[in-house]
Amino acid sequence: MSLLALLSVVALVSGGAGQAQTQPTQPVSDTDPVQLEDVVVTGRRLDDLVRDFVGEVAAPNSGRGLARWDGPVCVGVANLRNDAAQYITDRVSTVAEDLGLRPGAPGCTPNILIIATADGREVASRLVSDRARSFRAGGSGMDQGSAALRQFTQSERPVRWWQQSMPVDSETGRRAVRLPGDCEGPCNTAPNGSVLGYAPIINVDSASRLRTQIVDRMFRTIVIVDVDAIQQVSLSQLADYVAFASMAQIDPEADTSAYASILNVFDHPEVADSLTTWDKAYLSGLYQAESTRLNRRANRNEISESIVDAHSELRRREDADSWPQTP
Repeated sequence: MSLLALLSVVALVSGGAGQAQTQPTQPVSDTDPVQLEDVVVTGRRLDDLVRDFVGEVAAPNSGRGLARWDGPVCVGVANLRNDAAQYITDRVSTVAEDLGLRPGAPGCTPNILIIATADGREVASRLVSDRARSFRAGGSGMDQGSAALRQFTQSERPVRWWQQSMPVDSETGRRAVRLPGDCEGPCNTAPNGSVLGYAPIINVDSASRLRTQIVDRMFRTIVIVDVDAIQQVSLSQLADYVAFASMAQIDPEADTSAYASILNVFDHPEVADSLTTWDKAYLSGLYQAESTRLNRRANRNEISESIVDAHSELRRREDADSWPQTP
């Protein structure tokens, strides 16, 4: 179901929230931001830090690999004044483009919908109640499950999100999981039907114990922002936080306090004004890594290695930019 169909429910639930104003504020703190460099010099190897970070924040669907976007990414923002909505839309689209994705053209149908409201818990509950199939389509491995959905509706977090991904054939792009009601041909056993009509058929080019044609692609993200709980952060911090949570499958309960990450911004607004080197490396590593590893642990290890490479490259560029230029 289109994310636009959810907006009619949002309008009923949020009432006057459509007039909500988010005024950019400057974070104030008596402490210095935590920097990744300060963590590294304690003696822990960067590889170990990366693996710990991936293990903490990555939240793939049960039995599946880490999913990522592939193809056009269209961002929609509801219930914010035009300038704030446009800023968030542009920022999330820019982050997507930096990862090699194609932002949707003006007027596109959103597959990332960001909803601002004065009561995030109420809006989340009503959306799930009224549009249940928009949150749980019924296919195997497509979402985090019923317990996570309850947490999505009951959480008191300032920003909550719900993501759905799809196992697809990497060779053809076709869906590799059955949805309720799917049928190709006569789906019965008598006399001419076949049970095979109930499931997608994947033609495997070459069998392998190490790799698979089936990969996971994100196709829908819903983000709900509670405007009464975000006053301690600036609009730019909010936009980058939402961008990070929209581009990757992130555990909302992850403890990232040991890392200089935008994910800490609601607990420590002074940590970062935008995506940090750590955040950029994570996203770059995720989107550059090979996604056809059959072994899930090997898949995470490859992502970790890709993040290490991305982090090293980002640090090299930052050092080069800060080095005095010879006349």
